[in-house]
Amino acid sequence: MPNLQALGAGDALAAVRAKAPLVHNITNFVVMNTTANALLALGASPVMAHAEAEMADMVALASALVLNLGTLTPAWVAAMVKAGEAANAKGIPIVLDPVGAGATPYRTATARELLQALRPAILRGNASEIQAVAGEQVRTKGVDATSASDDALAAAQALQAAYGCAVAVSGPTDHILGGGRAWRIHNGHPLMPRVTGLGCTATALCGAFAAVTPDPGTAAAQAMAVMGVAGEIAAEGAQGPGTLQLAFLDALYNLEPATLEARLRADVR
Repeated sequence: MPNLQALGAGDALAAVRAKAPLVHNITNFVVMNTTANALLALGASPVMAHAEAEMADMVALASALVLNLGTLTPAWVAAMVKAGEAANAKGIPIVLDPVGAGATPYRTATARELLQALRPAILRGNASEIQAVAGEQVRTKGVDATSASDDALAAAQALQAAYGCAVAVSGPTDHILGGGRAWRIHNGHPLMPRVTGLGCTATALCGAFAAVTPDPGTAAAQAMAVMGVAGEIAAEGAQGPGTLQLAFLDALYNLEPATLEARLRADVR
């Protein structure tokens, strides 16, 4: 497909492995192990820390900051604000995952407050979360999407215009808006939503790619491309969600840039 060279997914994957950027994650209890292992398998270096007292010192070591609202508490929000302020002062990218936005007013309000206060480089969520943050009326089901990714395009465009961030909406087709371009990634497998934490993993990978790719929209599209291709490879030998989870880590670890480029199904406008 035309213009795929602009994505540079294979080169970016090689850059992550060469530079092994430290990605600081303030993320939820459910996915800490999963996302840390995924970052390691990719070639990045994870740290999972959320004590407010060490945020400035930890961010000083990092190349990207990931904020995930999955198991939200007021203490964690305070830590996210402090870490985000340190990241902005240092000039490293912030990736925000509004997990469960729309499920409760607290989550939705917190996501908007962090967007306003910290101006993250990338906002990544499922369709329902993106719609809820944008203020659309949408029925949510905990942290699971109840809308198709195509349905969230107007919300993604509104958020990009309001906050100046790249917006990635994950689903059967991933939509990524940023840098004046709109990417669509068509890779992935229907088994992937049956494994908890793969959406959060996509956010963590956005952090790794944002650490090596200056344009946030391109970095998010690179991360979603790797997620989709690795998920497809993992599914080829998986017997169900359990084996898919393990095979996904192996697929990330063994993914070669040339294989990524060859299997990528994407387009850009």
